[in-house]
Amino acid sequence: MDSDDHEEIPVGRRLVRAQAGGGESLAERLASQFYRLTWRTPLHALRLRGRYPLKLLAVPDDPVAGEPSTGLAILRGELTWRGESVECGRADFGSESISPGFANYLQRFQWLRDLAAAGPRAQVAPVAEMLTRRWLSNHADRVSEPAWRPDLWGWRILFWATHAPLILSSTDLVYRSAVLNGLARGARHLDRSADRAPIGLQRIAAWAGIVAAGLLITGGGPRRTFGEAGLARAINTGFSADGGLVCRTPGGQLDAVMLLAMLSRVYDARRIELPAFLASALNLSVPPLLGVTLGDGGLSSWQGCLPIEASQVEAIIAATGVRTRPQRQARDWGYQRAAAGQTVVVMDAAPPPDRRVARGGCASTLAFELSDGAHRLIVNCGGANAAGAFISTGLANGLRTTAAHSTLILADSNSTAIHADGTLGRGVSEIALERQENEGSSRIEASHDGYARRFGLIHKRTLLLSGDGRELRGDDVLLPSKAKQKPMTSAFAIRFHLAPGIEATPTADGMGALLRIERGALWQFRCRGGTLSIEESLWIDGEARPHNTVQLVVSGEASPGGASVGWALRRAG
Repeated sequence: MDSDDHEEIPVGRRLVRAQAGGGESLAERLASQFYRLTWRTPLHALRLRGRYPLKLLAVPDDPVAGEPSTGLAILRGELTWRGESVECGRADFGSESISPGFANYLQRFQWLRDLAAAGPRAQVAPVAEMLTRRWLSNHADRVSEPAWRPDLWGWRILFWATHAPLILSSTDLVYRSAVLNGLARGARHLDRSADRAPIGLQRIAAWAGIVAAGLLITGGGPRRTFGEAGLARAINTGFSADGGLVCRTPGGQLDAVMLLAMLSRVYDARRIELPAFLASALNLSVPPLLGVTLGDGGLSSWQGCLPIEASQVEAIIAATGVRTRPQRQARDWGYQRAAAGQTVVVMDAAPPPDRRVARGGCASTLAFELSDGAHRLIVNCGGANAAGAFISTGLANGLRTTAAHSTLILADSNSTAIHADGTLGRGVSEIALERQENEGSSRIEASHDGYARRFGLIHKRTLLLSGDGRELRGDDVLLPSKAKQKPMTSAFAIRFHLAPGIEATPTADGMGALLRIERGALWQFRCRGGTLSIEESLWIDGEARPHNTVQLVVSGEASPGGASVGWALRRAG
């Protein structure tokens, strides 16, 4: 099925360790807070002063088409996003009681893309101007969060420039000057604040804004040079060696690829060759993104990510111009992919991301998702970062737990602790990983130490996908660890969350289940070494809406000597 079938997979055992460090120290948090307070000082106001640009040197194309239905809603007077809405006439881009995701969508001005897709310029430009005026009125002269957050300014510069025909078509010279001056002030703000943004996508976005401003504002040569150097550093620290974002979130990876594609269009508009480090970043970041897609082309659900549908993923990848294969072994980013026949398996084979670089990290180590052609079969619940209209904060926190993922949970405890303040605590620090490829199968063996300190046990999972993709065999083993903690008797549960539309029927002997895909194939599940039950579950779709579904649960008790459960999924017919 996949075009990556002949990719050479390095063999051998490897240790994958959690990133050193933890959350921000108290000193770091205080320093960051103090810096944000300086935004309101006369000194910072002086730093934002400078020449007013009279025009942009070029208008880059938007490489990604917007969503017409969302744009039509804006024309009707409503800004909408995943079930949330704000009346255009009341939008102040700051004080509304909206989710962080919706706030980012508004503050980025990403809605300009959707508005542009809703009709001809003459029809949509007045609405774009009205909303831009509202932002300027509320935030242009008041430097504060979230509007002046560095990453949001980076995105805003890109969207303002790309959709300049919508927001700068007015004959009102005062308004046009305000927009251009706002853009210039935002760039000056970024000059001093980009490196203050968190490592990863936020810092990359901030520096991308500096580069774009350097290319599009008269006299921007020095800023461009400064920005490219900063962006190169941000990319080096924000991406792992195999091209995945350090936050380990597929949705963040998609945003990063889109950001780099948009920035490449700025170079195209100026007829300037794309710097080698940017071309390399694009080429390096696409394969891992493809590597976490399932058979339907959409993203699998990891680290709070939604299962973003194939059309969005395909559009953004097409915008890069990069033609490549899915990455099957992203050891540094932490995902393993096996594909044969119509079956795709994606496994989380790394510790959770460092809490300094990820919001809402999940305790999902050794979980997997599986698809049969365009049908998802085994999934994670997903959506931990999608609190909003459909998902409460409490539910979002629950979606971060080990129990919300298709893996083993011991003593009803997360493999990595999730604190009440949302930060990740102690748990998985090291993974032993081994992969083997034979003509007839793909074998992934991984173990983690998330339960060693508390329970004295190591969780080892082996997945074996047959060469024709019709069978996935698994072994989940609990082994005594070499930690000082003496192993104790503990209950375990191995969860297999099923996608919506999967009908699960237990077999007569209670050791298996028939899994019927709606308008699809029949799969057989068998297990040994535990007791099988079918329980309620849920799955979060690409629009952050929960769907009731079910899960297979294999439960048992691990003695101090450990436990072993074998299971298999076979495609019938």
